[in-house]
Amino acid sequence: MRIRLSKIAQQTVEEPLVSPVTASPDQITDLVDAVRNLQNRSSLLPADPAERKRIPIATGVLDYFPAALAEVSKVSFIGNEQHNPGEELHWARGKSGDQADTMIRHFLERGTLDVDGQRHSAKMVWRALAILQLELEAEGAPVARGAKLPDEKQ
Repeated sequence: MRIRLSKIAQQTVEEPLVSPVTASPDQITDLVDAVRNLQNRSSLLPADPAERKRIPIATGVLDYFPAALAEVSKVSFIGNEQHNPGEELHWARGKSGDQADTMIRHFLERGTLDVDGQRHSAKMVWRALAILQLELEAEGAPVARGAKLPDEKQ
C-alpha cells in the first residue's frame, strides 16, 4: 500500500494512474482503499490545535508505559508471524473476534508465560486495546491503519 500511495503522490496530470478503460477491478479497489486510508488518517485527531494538546499520546501514555507497550508490540509481532506468516504486520480482523473471552483467559493467567513464551499479561493488554479500538470505531473513529478487514485481501 505504501508503494501505491507513493506512486499516486508522484503522479502528474499528464500520466494518469489508470484509465477507465484499462483499470482492472483490483486496481480500482486498491485506489479506493488508498483514498479511504488517507481520509481515515486525517480524522484521527481533532483539527483544533488546543484540542490536540489535550491528547498527549507520547507524554500521557508512551512515556508512562514504555516497557509494557514494548511487550505488547512483541506479542503483536509474534502473533502476526503465527497467524499471517510471510505477510506484513497487520491485525487480521477476521481471524479472531472473541476479544473479551480471550482477554479474560489471559487475565486469569496473568503473571505467567503462555505456551509460546509470551506473557499472558501482554496478550491481555493487546486484547483490551482491540476491544477499545473496536468500540471507538463503532462510534465513528477511523479504522486502524494496521487493520485488515475480513473482506480485504490479506
